[in-house]
Amino acid sequence: MNLLCVIDCLGSGGAQRQLVSLAMAFKKKGYDVSFLVYYNENFFKDLLDEANIPVVSIIEPNYIKRFFKMRKYIRTGNYNAVISFLEAASFICEISGLPWRKWKLIVGERSANPQILRSIKLKFYRLFHNLADEIVSNSEENLKLIRKANPFLPIKKCHVIHNLVDFNFCEPATDYIPYKDGKLNLTVVASHQYLKNAKGLIEGVNELKEEEKQKLKINWYGNESPDNSFEEAKNLIKRYCLQENFAFYPATKSIYQKMKYADVIGLFSFYEGLPNVICEAMSLRKPVISSAVSDIPKLFDRNPELIFDPKNIEDISKTLKIIVSLNKEELLAIGEVNRKLALQYFSANKIVNKYIGLLN
Repeated sequence: MNLLCVIDCLGSGGAQRQLVSLAMAFKKKGYDVSFLVYYNENFFKDLLDEANIPVVSIIEPNYIKRFFKMRKYIRTGNYNAVISFLEAASFICEISGLPWRKWKLIVGERSANPQILRSIKLKFYRLFHNLADEIVSNSEENLKLIRKANPFLPIKKCHVIHNLVDFNFCEPATDYIPYKDGKLNLTVVASHQYLKNAKGLIEGVNELKEEEKQKLKINWYGNESPDNSFEEAKNLIKRYCLQENFAFYPATKSIYQKMKYADVIGLFSFYEGLPNVICEAMSLRKPVISSAVSDIPKLFDRNPELIFDPKNIEDISKTLKIIVSLNKEELLAIGEVNRKLALQYFSANKIVNKYIGLLN
């Protein structure tokens, strides 16, 4: 089968990581896979190069010209199937199928952004999902939003398929020791945007007692975004004298190695689809503290005390107090449960077979 994957770029985002992982899994199963992008960001391109998956970039600043160039490429590529992630890329693929097409089209929804229900533009994009064969969301909560935005979508077209995790990469470290440096290493993997809620985390840390602060070190991996959230976060840290608690690093391709030796993985976002970092943290046998977003409360129903309201500083602080109070054995026990859940929900073979079922 000749399969085309379409997305805006190969930057370091979660949707990009998922589509790249999915493409590589299809390649291992013998599919002919290629990529089409329209922005020149190549964080994940070397992974596709290593897997011998070709990438075509149509870099055209004029939206109309870009659409017609991409449409021509898709329609003349002799593809059996197209999988697109993110609304703009999916919109292009859906319109490219008019007035007729001979390939199967699966569009992927990855973000449970509440603006979907308020933005005319975002609702407009979802109306064209009726032109796709299948709509796949990585969470139940996201799918509910999509069906509210487009109530005309046939339910038989809508599916929830969780994120894929490659357990060859997400193998827990055998030499990991909690509190190795005498501090709880809380790792956050997220770009610097207001929605990732660094401010809420900083405010929550500031509410801790001094002895609790001394036990906590937060390592944040992620690139800056155009908004001013990163500068504001650094200024707030300085204002509260929390420099000893926070360290910031750019996004890295060796993030699994960083996560392997973390004690806890944290997510503080106001909204998400199903975050890759949570799935991968569970696979790496890590405890997780997280905002009560997407399907995360369902995944962690055994440890509800580790889930918090991201808009409530007291709730964030309470969760931080709980996590720094846990001993080594308790951290390892929570991580073990998470690993078993990850194997149940996120195995690459299981996820790819669900997509193959839709393609067939």
